[in-house]
Amino acid sequence: MLGLTPAEWDAVGLSLRVAGVATLVSLPFGILTGLALARGRFWGKSALDVVVHLPLVLPPVVTGYVLLILFGRRGPIGSFLEETFGIVLAFRWTGAALAAAVMGFPLMVRAIRLAIEAVDPRLEQAAGTLGAGRMATFLLVTLPLALPGVIAGAVLGFAKAMGEFGATITFVANIPGETRTLPTAVYTALQVPGGEASAIRLTIIAIVIAVGALVASEILARRARRRVAGL
Repeated sequence: MLGLTPAEWDAVGLSLRVAGVATLVSLPFGILTGLALARGRFWGKSALDVVVHLPLVLPPVVTGYVLLILFGRRGPIGSFLEETFGIVLAFRWTGAALAAAVMGFPLMVRAIRLAIEAVDPRLEQAAGTLGAGRMATFLLVTLPLALPGVIAGAVLGFAKAMGEFGATITFVANIPGETRTLPTAVYTALQVPGGEASAIRLTIIAIVIAVGALVASEILARRARRRVAGL
């Protein structure tokens, strides 16, 4: 397909793996955070909102540097993970997934929060009067009604993870076969003479993946809306 070289296929495959892992791991936290911001009443809610959206306003390179300080081998969290669990994130593909998850998290949370806020609280109250607890109400009422927004949030997070560059290259560098994702591969191709053809091929692949993700998101969201309408 498009005559991709093995190195280019590695970059595409790594990007899909990084974006997939970043989305799947961060989605439960995104749902909980969206629920807390939409329905919660607690001290520090505004601070949580600021922290969640901070990666959107900070330069990606700054976010990547903060991750390197915290999760590097000499960082407080990174050294603990390595000594306790043998997990190393800096300059590994798992670190790229962490950077992608951090950068995509605000977009994911915002979509999920708006979807939960759109759910009529009276429906949740009705479930409570019928004996459903908070967890049951959330799982049986709130989450199904907010499912289209959850899907949209997951797709936004995946798309951001696929295109993440600044935080990734700062935190895990640009190591071929290990941390060279699709965006960094395009950047690398543009830095060498005659690399435009490789950059074009990778760009086409990126567009195809993005369009495919959007189409899949729309199909899943429509099915979710039909299912909600049939309740």
